[in-house]
Amino acid sequence: MSGKIITLTRHIIEEQRKYPAATGKFTDLMNDIAFAAKIISYNVNKAGLLDVLGETDNINVQGEVVKKLDTFAHETMVRALDHNGHSCALASEEEENVIEIPDEYPLGKYVVAFDPLDGSSNIDANVSVGTIFAIYHRVTPEGRPGTVKDFLQPGYKQVCAGYVIYGSSTMLVYTTGNGVYGFTLDPSYGEFVLSHPDIKTPKKGKIYSVNESYYGFWDERVRQYISYIKQVDGDSGRPMNSRYIGSLVSDFHRNLLYGGIFLYPPSTKAPSGKLRLLYEANPLAFIVEQAGGKAIDGERRILDIVPEKLHQRVPLYIGSAEDVDLLQTFLKGKHPSQKAAK
Repeated sequence: MSGKIITLTRHIIEEQRKYPAATGKFTDLMNDIAFAAKIISYNVNKAGLLDVLGETDNINVQGEVVKKLDTFAHETMVRALDHNGHSCALASEEEENVIEIPDEYPLGKYVVAFDPLDGSSNIDANVSVGTIFAIYHRVTPEGRPGTVKDFLQPGYKQVCAGYVIYGSSTMLVYTTGNGVYGFTLDPSYGEFVLSHPDIKTPKKGKIYSVNESYYGFWDERVRQYISYIKQVDGDSGRPMNSRYIGSLVSDFHRNLLYGGIFLYPPSTKAPSGKLRLLYEANPLAFIVEQAGGKAIDGERRILDIVPEKLHQRVPLYIGSAEDVDLLQTFLKGKHPSQKAAK
């Protein structure tokens, strides 16, 4: 890297110059998301000192108990995105229906889907959490409020996807289809600064991330894969190391940088999987593919799935390309013969 400081805004503007027809609206929209992320980051870091820990009396559309910080993050994202004329509708994992832009505000050409605080079930234990977002061009006529149709697009049509991880430092990672870039929030002057240019995930990793407490509920082929990668075999680099935080953003971020695979298979308890296509699988799949990895639901590329509803769930296998390919051979029943542990 050169000695110059490249902020998120500067980076987006420099990328925008490559497109003469660009209007600057996307830059403004990303600045709104970054602003919301700074507010959420501050409150996450102060959670133990502010009245934002613990649960509310509400149950969200996913059937989950809503944490106080979930509500705060959701409201922060909506308030940052609903009034500047860049969006025509919003969709949040916390809301059953599309969030309309208030009548007094102008309508834009984008829609934004987001998980305001992924991993929030761990927040009381001081575990890293994050915000995930996806941006699409609207498909309904301009000048009118956006509808659910604007969100039911396959993931490959995303204009931008990203996440913010609130950990030992706050980092925003995003892609517009031209590589993956990571920006770390410098608290001394409140700017996201380019810290991870052109992120590439290793072709093969040493880490697998899965909640093995569900082992008995999985398909036999998934169980065979897990057993295989846990066996000792130096020639193939096994065993792989188990690392599971239980916060999707955190597990994904680590594996993106170090290599590996994250699995959330279907089970007899959740036959369609548990993760949400629009708010989690699609944006992370767009990012991992741009970094050289892969993401599938077991049969299809995640980004090719056409959503049928706003809160559709999918199985997810995502990470380094060779690790996902190996998993897929097991799912097809063509896995290598298992070797006995040495």
